[in-house]
Order: sequence, then C-alpha cells, then structure tokens
Amino acid sequence: MPKVAYSEEDRERIRNALVAVGLELMAKQGIQHTTVEQIYERVGISRTFFYSFFSTKEHLVVEMLYLQQPKIIEYVQKLMADPALSWRDAVKQFLHTCCYGEKNGIAVLTIEEQQLIFKRLSKESYEVFRQKQFRLFGEILENFGIKADTERINLFTNLSLTVMIVRRAIPDTLPLFVPEAADETVDFQLEAIVNALEKLKTAPTS
Repeated sequence: MPKVAYSEEDRERIRNALVAVGLELMAKQGIQHTTVEQIYERVGISRTFFYSFFSTKEHLVVEMLYLQQPKIIEYVQKLMADPALSWRDAVKQFLHTCCYGEKNGIAVLTIEEQQLIFKRLSKESYEVFRQKQFRLFGEILENFGIKADTERINLFTNLSLTVMIVRRAIPDTLPLFVPEAADETVDFQLEAIVNALEKLKTAPTS
C-alpha cells in the first residue's frame, strides 16, 4: 500500500480531532479507562501515525485539558449572564457541574491519574501546565466578579480541586469515606466555597 502524504493542514486537522475525541472519551469514561487505541480508531488513523503526533498518552491528556479550558470559561460566562440565576446559584452550579464532570463532558483527573500523568511530564511541560492552570482559575474568579490576585487564585484552585478530586475518589481511592454521604459532602463543601467567595466579592478593595 503506498504511503499517504499528508499536508500540514491535514495533520493539524487530524491532531485536533485526536485531542477532541480524547476529551470526549476521557470525560465520559475516565482517563484510565480510555485507551490510545480507542482514540486513534475513532479518528481513523493507525497507531504508528498517532504516535507521530503525541509521544505518549500523557501528552495527549495534557493537550486535552488545554482544549477544555476555553469551554469552561464559556460555560461560566453563560451562567453568570443568566438572569434567572442569582450570583450564588450561578457560582454553585458551575462548581457542581465541574465536580460531576464525567456527567457533563468535563474531564477531571483522579488522584491516580494525576500521579501517573505528571510524573511522566518534563519539568518544562509541568511548568507550562501550572501557568495555564493559574490563568484558568484566575479567569474564572474574574468572571465571578472577584479580584484575581495570586493568593486568591491559589486558594480557589486548591479548594475547587479538593472537592472535585475527593468526590471522584470515593470510595475506590478513599475507602474509609462513606459513599452514601458523598453527594451531601460535596454539597456542604460547595456551600462553604461559595460563602468564602462571596466574602471575597464583597470585601473592599485596597
């Protein structure tokens, strides 16, 4: 069979398709349960050709997380602009949607997935990821109407990711937690986060 010659435009289209399909599959079934084979077969290319775009599955996952960032911002903007929602309701709905990301097309890394992915990234790739993550959470805060300084962004990042990751970890990774109370625990934590954000929003600016 003759070798197919792909233009740069074709390669860009295929690369974008791999990231988009990867995001779709991983958001639904989790990163650990999504294989490279599932992705490249959906796109219609070979395994060898897949690895000409991404040297590892982990590098694809990182690109996938980058792809969903603008979608997350678009979603928070939609909620904040909804006249039917109060500020509190919009913020809580946004965080709730992220917590149950697999039901809403948002990929949230489990503890195991984070460990697996980031130990295989170079220091440079990790730093780029942290910078993009910082900008994402800062932009979310700004859309909430909250001044996004470094201290606030860091705290909001940790609070948000904690509730998302713990929710995903019950009961498999955290077997001593009570799974029957998982949803109530998430709701309690989200209320606490929204309360804290509301105080920041109404705090006088210097």
